[in-house]
Amino acid sequence: MSKVTLDIEDFKTLASETRLDILRAIDQKNMSLKDISHATKLHETTVHEHLTKLVNSGFVNKNEREGHKWVYYKLSWKGSSLLHPDNTKVVVMFTTTFAILLGGIFGLLNVLKIITPSVAKSASSSGQVALGSGDGSLVLFLTLSCFILFCILIVISIRLSKKNKPPKL
Repeated sequence: MSKVTLDIEDFKTLASETRLDILRAIDQKNMSLKDISHATKLHETTVHEHLTKLVNSGFVNKNEREGHKWVYYKLSWKGSSLLHPDNTKVVVMFTTTFAILLGGIFGLLNVLKIITPSVAKSASSSGQVALGSGDGSLVLFLTLSCFILFCILIVISIRLSKKNKPPKL
């Protein structure tokens, strides 16, 4: 399980059950003050007071668009990681997955000799052996391994992401 680091001010902010209810309410979607008030069954002034503390502590983002009447509130990364600490794992997993995909694409281009000629020419002039020169079986094996690993990791990432989403109301 991932760790969420909180300071003393964060604990003071989260000490109220009402603020935790507000965090859970806006976990589902962006909401206006009136929507949050309706979802938590609290008066709008009470909700506004608690939202101000949550915004100041960084758990909630306030979205004010110029020219629009309504203000919407949504969870910040800090608030989301508090309610769903495994989100960080999902982000790291997706990033790693796509880095592996890029490696596979680079390897495929190398096997197909699309990028090898200029690389081989510059490598041979400096006395190095180019990655795609000679027997391409190693490069082909690494390329296929990248694509297979990509497929496995993307399935795992999607499952983690779905498991970590809050239930729909």
